[in-house]
Amino acid sequence: MAVNLRDLGYFETVAELGHLGQAAERLGRTQPALSKSIQRLEESFGAPLFHRAGRGIQLTAVGEVLLARARLLRSASDEAMREVADFAQGHAGHVRIGSGPIAADHVLPALCQLLLSEAPRTTIDITVGPSMELRQRLSEGGIDLLIGLVPAPDAQFQTHSIFEDAVVVATSPDHPVFDLREITLHSLLAHAWALPSASIPSRQWLDAVFHSRGLGTPRVQITANSIPLLPALIARTGLLSFVSRRTLVAASKGALREVPLAETTLIRPLGVTYRRDGYLSPASRRLVSLLQSHGERLIAQAVGEA
Repeated sequence: MAVNLRDLGYFETVAELGHLGQAAERLGRTQPALSKSIQRLEESFGAPLFHRAGRGIQLTAVGEVLLARARLLRSASDEAMREVADFAQGHAGHVRIGSGPIAADHVLPALCQLLLSEAPRTTIDITVGPSMELRQRLSEGGIDLLIGLVPAPDAQFQTHSIFEDAVVVATSPDHPVFDLREITLHSLLAHAWALPSASIPSRQWLDAVFHSRGLGTPRVQITANSIPLLPALIARTGLLSFVSRRTLVAASKGALREVPLAETTLIRPLGVTYRRDGYLSPASRRLVSLLQSHGERLIAQAVGEA
């Protein structure tokens, strides 16, 4: 069964927009031409790929499977082109980095400096976001390297741990919690919190700690989808929060204090992750090597200088 790669590309765009007219406009093709392209694919697979949904169209179950495979095929094709171009042009190439907030703040600036000092022609694309979202982009081939939380073991990925991070409860130094003879989980629930969004893994871990002891979850007064915002936020509001100890040291300049409690201390490894069978440009491979040899030192320097 032969499938035209151009037809697959048109199919992806139609699936993304859910509308033949909009897809035709984006692609610079006529609607009849796109319809024939979809028909050829449906004839090849012996099943409809779309069904009508209001004024647009939606994927069928077969269409959903094909879309996932088409994305993987396009990613493999793009990577092959990148690999050949890197070889033909004889330079270090391009690297696409996805980074969690901790690495973005404390590692990436110095890491990029090291890489560019060795290969000045290298181009770098950086996306900062939650590790869970970036992991999906890595899986789809949208980024080359993920620098952040080490994922659970997965045959699809290769991971190198670089350093450990601790996430702790913190607040302003004059918070009444420090007047207590003994700080407990129960005593923390008497105060209001500023926390990351519920979709953030560290927030989920903290909620689970309280749940596992038969307690309610913290009373959240401020929710933020920006983790780097939290230190400055709690310094001014006097709320409790849950932040990286490295961020706490680097960003607070004495304006915040850790609430010492072993039960609310999350130790987590951070590292660099890439697809085991994916193409890595020379720049990407060199970046992995630099992280392995200099990562811990770079973050220690960044925290110490802040």
